[in-house]
Amino acid sequence: MSSQGGYLVEAIDPAYGTTTLLLIAAGAVALLLFLIIRVKLHAFIALVLVSVLTALVAGIPVTDVPDALSFGFSNTLGSVALLVGFGVMIGRLLEITGGAQVLADTLIGRFGEKRAPLALGVAALLFGFPIFFDAGLVVFLPIIMTVARRFGGSLLLYAFPAAGAFAAMHALVPPHPGPVAAAELLGANIGLTLLVGAPVAVLAWYVGAFLVSQAIGRRVHVDVPTTLFGEMNGGREADDDTGSGASGSAGTATRTAAPSFATVLGVLLLPFVLISFNTVLTTLQTAGVIEEGATWAEYLKLIGNTSVALLITVIVATLVLGLRGRSMVTVSDILDKALGPICAIILITGAGGMFGGVLRLSGIGGALSGSLSNLGISLILQAFIISTLLRVAQGSATVALTTTAGLLSAAVGASDLGSLQLTALVLAIAAGATVLSHVNDSGFWLVSRFFEMDVKTTLKTWTVMETTLGLSVFVLSLGLWAVG
Repeated sequence: MSSQGGYLVEAIDPAYGTTTLLLIAAGAVALLLFLIIRVKLHAFIALVLVSVLTALVAGIPVTDVPDALSFGFSNTLGSVALLVGFGVMIGRLLEITGGAQVLADTLIGRFGEKRAPLALGVAALLFGFPIFFDAGLVVFLPIIMTVARRFGGSLLLYAFPAAGAFAAMHALVPPHPGPVAAAELLGANIGLTLLVGAPVAVLAWYVGAFLVSQAIGRRVHVDVPTTLFGEMNGGREADDDTGSGASGSAGTATRTAAPSFATVLGVLLLPFVLISFNTVLTTLQTAGVIEEGATWAEYLKLIGNTSVALLITVIVATLVLGLRGRSMVTVSDILDKALGPICAIILITGAGGMFGGVLRLSGIGGALSGSLSNLGISLILQAFIISTLLRVAQGSATVALTTTAGLLSAAVGASDLGSLQLTALVLAIAAGATVLSHVNDSGFWLVSRFFEMDVKTTLKTWTVMETTLGLSVFVLSLGLWAVG
């Protein structure tokens, strides 16, 4: 087992056969669900405990167990903690200044009240082109909450269309890293993958996420959370709950005019524009259009890094939203109070990454891959099955997508496949990597904590919707395979 920066980066040589390893993974998931759902043990404690036990039972040497735990935890926190922190700051500023209400009113005015969930989903599809699932979701939270409060009913009616849109775009459409990596490994054309993947993502989202989310929302009621953004009073909160008002007098409630729609839209668009610098330039460098290491491109990629882009957006939001009739002391207090409620979200998400990391390092994914790579079935079905099993076994959609593409690359290279069939394979792999999000997936915990759902409710709502989304993608990929 190798390490890098003190943390493990490779799976150990499996101590058991594939069947035993899969039984260990299944037992670990069952124990985790039992501890959280039946024993009511706190999710963070349960995840860490089960991660330790799984590492020991799966044969990871005792001396390497601490590094194995740190691997998944630190990797997840490194990608999630900053963006959740900056994202909730942006969301709080949008919420408390009335910006979220302005955007919600404009969307509803254009689409109509009955199509509010559709409006949120369409907006998320557009914003989801350059941005990752978790970053897009956290920035959209205040708009989702505002619309849900206004019209009532289950939060899922409004939250899942947007969350499903971000998930679909992240899994299927370049320049997101998963489909780009899979296309490269299989020799598929990235441009064609983009042109085909985008409409497939929209169609699959409408059937597998939007329609399903409306059915789920009518059946399962989830209240609008108040932990992150609090109770709203007419769409905006008085500043007296954030400390001193703009005048500097403690306890004085100060209300300022809501920002314009253009200002709010500009704040929301800023991170998406900046992040697109990173994703688009990386894709162009990979394709050889732009020289690797070009200084100007590296600077643009830096400000397009998700965390840096959100940092810049927080600063801009502070200037154009927060300081409208408020002092910097008041704004700092607003931001400080926004960070408190997300501690549990970050820790539980990191622990979910820890659990998934232990499953990967234990060799479960590798053993499963090796046993499935020579199945005597068609490539398109093989792609979906392998990707699905890897997704279920170790949690990470990206790992499932890239590992499956690597396993099939030799067989694909030996086959006489057309460009459209290669793209269909990429989509089938992405479909398998989307289904059955559960307790070893850090995204599962983000959704669970953000929307304040218990594990059982998240399994029968989010897991179901992710599965129908993935199945919808697979059905469409089969059609492309047939005509390709």
